[in-house]
Amino acid sequence: NYYPWGYDSDNGPDQWHKNYPFAKGRHQSPIEINNKEVHYDSSLLPWFASYDPGAAKTILNNGKTCRVVFDDSFDRSVLRGGPLPGVYRLRQLHFHWGSSDDHGSEHVVNGVRYAGELHLLHWNPKYSNYLDAKRRTDGIAVLAIFLQVGETPKAEMKRILEEINAIKTKGKNAPFPNFDPSILFPKSHDYWTYHGSVTTPPCEECVTWIILREPIIVSSDQMAKLRSLSKNAENEPDHPLVDNWRPTQPRYFRMISYPEREDGGRQGNSNSDNYNNM
Repeated sequence: NYYPWGYDSDNGPDQWHKNYPFAKGRHQSPIEINNKEVHYDSSLLPWFASYDPGAAKTILNNGKTCRVVFDDSFDRSVLRGGPLPGVYRLRQLHFHWGSSDDHGSEHVVNGVRYAGELHLLHWNPKYSNYLDAKRRTDGIAVLAIFLQVGETPKAEMKRILEEINAIKTKGKNAPFPNFDPSILFPKSHDYWTYHGSVTTPPCEECVTWIILREPIIVSSDQMAKLRSLSKNAENEPDHPLVDNWRPTQPRYFRMISYPEREDGGRQGNSNSDNYNNM
C-alpha cells in the first residue's frame, strides 16, 4: 500500500512510522558519524565505480527530490569493492538539501550538517529485481557524497543543474543522455561504512552505506538552483522543494567502520587530513 508522505509536519519523518513501521527499526538511516566512535577495519577494500555514460536516461522531479535515472537492465554501470560482496548496479541518483546553506545533508559528521547530500543508489543483481533487492539486508548499496558550499565549486554539477528549468514542477521529466556520474566524485575515495536503511518510506533496512569523507564543493548559486524546484505540480500553488532530508536516527549498537586511508594513515592521526577536523 502506498500512503502519502513528505517532509512537512503533518506527513514528515516523525509521522512515517504510522504507515511505514520499518521507520521505527533499529537499523535506520541517516545517523551521526563521530570520529571517536568509528572503527578501523583492515579487511575493507577500496571501492570502484565503472559507469557507462550511455546508461543515463532521464532527469525528473517527483515532488520529493531531483533524480537522474539510469538503465539497470544489465551490469553496465556498477559499484564494487569496499565493503560490498559483489557488483551492484546503479539505478538512480538524487539529492537532499535544505532551505539554506547551513543544513540539508542527511548524515551528520562530528556535529556538522552539510548543505546537501548526493546519493547514488545501486542494487544487488543476485536478486531478480530492484524491489526484491530492497527486501534483503545486502540488497542495496548507496554511495553518499556531501555537498559543501565553498569558493571553488565543482564544474561538473553544472550538467545536472542546467536541466533544473526543464523539471521545475512535480511530475516533470526530461531526457538526460550521456552522463557519467563519477565526474561528481571528490578526489579522495576514503569512506565510512555501516549498515542502515533507505532514508525515505518504506525505510527498508537493506542498505550498505558508503559515505565519502571528502565533500564536493558547490556554490551558493548551485544550491539555490535546487531550491528553485517546486514540490507541487504545474497547476498547483508553488511550494518550494526544500528541506527534503530525514533527521538522524538512533545508532543503537551498529558499527561504523573505515578502511586504511589513501595516505596510509589511520583516522585521526594525520595532520594532512584537512577534512577530518572540521
